Amino acid sequence: MQQFDCVIIGGGPAGLTAAVYLARFRRRVAIFDTGASRSRLIPRSYNCAGFAEGVSGHDLLTSLVQQLSRYDLVPRNEEVLRLLREDSGWRVVTAEAEWFAATVLIATGIRDLHPPIDDHDEAVRAGLLRYCPICDGYDVQGQSLCVIGPLRHAGPKARFLRTFADRVTVATTDEQPAPGTGALETDLADLGVAVREAALGAALRRERNGLAVSFADGGQAVFDTIYPAMGAMKGSGLAEALGAAIDPEGCLVVDTHNRATVPGLYAAGDVVSDLHQISVALGHAAVAATAIHNDLPARLA
Repeated sequence: MQQFDCVIIGGGPAGLTAAVYLARFRRRVAIFDTGASRSRLIPRSYNCAGFAEGVSGHDLLTSLVQQLSRYDLVPRNEEVLRLLREDSGWRVVTAEAEWFAATVLIATGIRDLHPPIDDHDEAVRAGLLRYCPICDGYDVQGQSLCVIGPLRHAGPKARFLRTFADRVTVATTDEQPAPGTGALETDLADLGVAVREAALGAALRRERNGLAVSFADGGQAVFDTIYPAMGAMKGSGLAEALGAAIDPEGCLVVDTHNRATVPGLYAAGDVVSDLHQISVALGHAAVAATAIHNDLPARLA
């Protein structure tokens, strides 16, 4: 059984950056990735510091993998099925083999929930479907926008988007009025945000240069950009199965050094934060990797 100082689970910006740090700390590292990072769909990010012309998610991940290759480190295209706690570390189980690691870093991110739509990934790459107004609200200025999801989630996102556009609609997916949202509806009305009920189960359709939304009253409208606000599935299952603490939003609870509540387990990126930003993930990775190195027995020259 191969032994490592750290096994990293997840090959998005957080996992790959942590691997670079640990490799430069001369630590023995393995990184497992299934290729499902949501970052790979980003058509272009303009708020990732240092990229004056923006950078696509694909290019960023490719660059990080190339950077790792300098240290003879290549992500393994395998899914980690289980983590087993042992006296001196972790047994990491994949379908192919078992590995041993003194520490484990969880960087498994999230999976966005979205309404039915054909060619979802292509719609994201085309900028018709977006998930992060903090990332790209600036880039949709003046467009007609729709936020679709339960009012308690879609309303605040629509309110934020009014900074960038004056034509914003909320398409609610609530099966019945959500309690305590009256003040939110009033606030949205004051901002000029239309609130309409989406036709439940109806798929978004590509039409002209936008996406069409069907409403419960039989109407339809085409929007330049649609933002789903339907929540996300956190990739915290492996850690949660070990008894790691989860906050009410489903994020892994970590301390200021990105240590989870289970000794020897660390986490970084979207799996620990609701602020889903590349820059946040990179910061988490730096903090977690440095903590891992310092928590392990000294690596001598």
